[in-house]
Amino acid sequence: MGILTKHEITRRGLLAGTGALVVSFSAIRALAQDTPAAAHEKPKLPGSLDDDRYLDSWIRIDSDGKITVFTGKAELGQGIRTPLIQVAAEELEVEPGDITLVTADTGRTPDEGFTAGSQSMQNSGTAIRDAAAQVRELLIAGAGRRFNVPPEQLKAEKKSISAPDGRSVTYGELVTGQFLHLEAQPQSKLKPPDALSIIGRDVPRIDIPGKVTGAVAYVQDLRLEGMVHARVIRPPSYGAVLKDIDSTAAAAMAGIISVIRDGSFLAVVAEKEWQAVKAMRAIERAAHWDEPATLPDQTDLAAVLVALERDVGTVAESGIPSFPDGAIYEATFTRPYQMHGSIGPSCAVALLKAEGNLDIWSHTQGVFPDRTAIAQMLGLPEDTVRVIHMEGSGCYGHNGADDAAADAALIAMKIPGRPVRVQWMREQEHMWEPFGPGMVSKVRASLDANGRIDNWTYDLWSNTHSTRPGDAGALLAGRTKERPTPQKPPTLSINPNGSGDRNADPLYAIPNRRVLWHFIPDMPLRVSALRGLGAYANIFSIESTMDELAIAARADPVEFRLRHLEDDRASDVVKLAAEKFGWGRGEVPQGHGRGFAFARYKNHAAYLAVAMEAKVERETGRVQVLRAVAAIDSGQAVNPDGIRNQTEGGILQSISWTLYEAVTFDRTRITSTDWSSYPMLRFASVPESVEVHIIDRPGQPFLGTGEAAQGPACAAVANAIRNATGKRLVDLPLSRKRVKEAIGLG
Repeated sequence: MGILTKHEITRRGLLAGTGALVVSFSAIRALAQDTPAAAHEKPKLPGSLDDDRYLDSWIRIDSDGKITVFTGKAELGQGIRTPLIQVAAEELEVEPGDITLVTADTGRTPDEGFTAGSQSMQNSGTAIRDAAAQVRELLIAGAGRRFNVPPEQLKAEKKSISAPDGRSVTYGELVTGQFLHLEAQPQSKLKPPDALSIIGRDVPRIDIPGKVTGAVAYVQDLRLEGMVHARVIRPPSYGAVLKDIDSTAAAAMAGIISVIRDGSFLAVVAEKEWQAVKAMRAIERAAHWDEPATLPDQTDLAAVLVALERDVGTVAESGIPSFPDGAIYEATFTRPYQMHGSIGPSCAVALLKAEGNLDIWSHTQGVFPDRTAIAQMLGLPEDTVRVIHMEGSGCYGHNGADDAAADAALIAMKIPGRPVRVQWMREQEHMWEPFGPGMVSKVRASLDANGRIDNWTYDLWSNTHSTRPGDAGALLAGRTKERPTPQKPPTLSINPNGSGDRNADPLYAIPNRRVLWHFIPDMPLRVSALRGLGAYANIFSIESTMDELAIAARADPVEFRLRHLEDDRASDVVKLAAEKFGWGRGEVPQGHGRGFAFARYKNHAAYLAVAMEAKVERETGRVQVLRAVAAIDSGQAVNPDGIRNQTEGGILQSISWTLYEAVTFDRTRITSTDWSSYPMLRFASVPESVEVHIIDRPGQPFLGTGEAAQGPACAAVANAIRNATGKRLVDLPLSRKRVKEAIGLG
């Protein structure tokens, strides 16, 4: 990674197109002369091709045979680069190693918005596969014209097209002197499932070697010539406003280049990193803040959230719920604020170049929205700002990466010509990253005489689950500078992808249901997207209730779910997880419990069921998950090992959230500022075994994988505790203290 050199692909180079089949970036759309009305009439294209309709937005083949594939999606640790290369290699009839993949970069790739919602394969994977298949057919057609041979007699293989008589031509030779700029077609000649050799194969992740050998793998590793180091001095709390600061002593410290103040935005720039850290601490001691108490009482958080309701939306409704006397279950469930807890604090690098253009390297999940927000914050034209994605240390949601990018950009404007590296401190990450919102849900359900659910109401209270950048008000620097941009007030929005309401509507067959989202626009704590959004808490509530209803119906929890499922693919994962776990077989040891849960992510993405065995220590309240067995159907499996990897990681992260994690705060400040005050799952508590079984669906659409496990894993833990103790815990996290209280030992 580094400053663009003359050898790299640029937008201008692509437009020149000399000696290449350029088959890469969204600006080419400006060349199309279609009127808005004509564009509206165009047929829908597969995946993200519908947003960037030209083949040259996705694939480049140079005259020397080099193949470059472009995606607007970012590698966040989910391993997405490998399957994206696999789908392209499959359709182009080349090996994965023949392809160079360029990920999210506003100067080089399509605009695919945010990398979120387990949609990379659904959107970008689909687009790349279809584009590659169409390029293959164009190459074959070109060779057919050259050889005067019907295309159906030609074969694409190893970057060449060969004829029956032995003649062959390389991809590079076919594209020499051509510039191909064609709109993709709605239908692609995809290889049939029985002809696939790369899709469905366990190809090693290409991002791993650098991470385990000490190469430059993360934005934290990036070192550019002449780079300086910066630290930002954050306010001590959300409502704090800087009164005064005497930075004279800090400015005189060794190596200090500049102390920057812009309103309540404070930063220090130094030649060396440790010099910046020491100056930052000195400025922290010298700064005086007005600090009002603006946070709610954490001890009564559920009541606070319910009282903050300002709007109500109907998520789902069918029949007329009418509860009879008799078998009714009702409960209130709560989720605390939870953090991403990225193991490495956020980091970014920015460089203001001589011509006035600003380059930013960031672990943002959306390079194009981040560019828009930063340009607005600085008052720059968007086309002078370039945001280049470079991996950070994990996020799975909107953590501090965008804010670090804005910090670096604001500081770089004061230090032209030198790359500025901003690294957050641990306590800054814990205090200032956007958290997963606290939530409250109330369930009421009843059974009919046949042991089937006949009525269901579900009310949830939640903030929005996305305050991602798109304008300067979403950035900390944009809100604290002298001329701040206020954050846009969030509004209630119910759509198929969901937010706080994600997975709030059970997939089960229930004749009478009503699901309401009681929307909370006022956010006591800073919140945004955390892996799974509202699905985590909603599935916890729904699947806990399913177990209670199964108990009331005197039914096995697995059988009870199956009697309410009408989707065969849903039933298949439930049956497979139960079979591989050995559900219903063998005695459960004293103090152990078994739990089961299922969900289809967003009700239209991946299916996942998981069974768990947990041990509950009555004396200490400690819950140890011993083993987990999951079954997942995420459509056609491109890289099965990647699917297993993501599902295993999702299960472990969910166990950590469920048993340990909660943001703490007093009336003024966030108090969970380190790993002691924000505990997480440690190696000693990792399950002895985690199995993931994949149901492959060749020829079916990609459904995504990354977030499917969060909700079911949480509910399976809760149901295992219920099975072990006979007590239903409804408040997350299911901590030792709460377990002891539930069993009467607290």
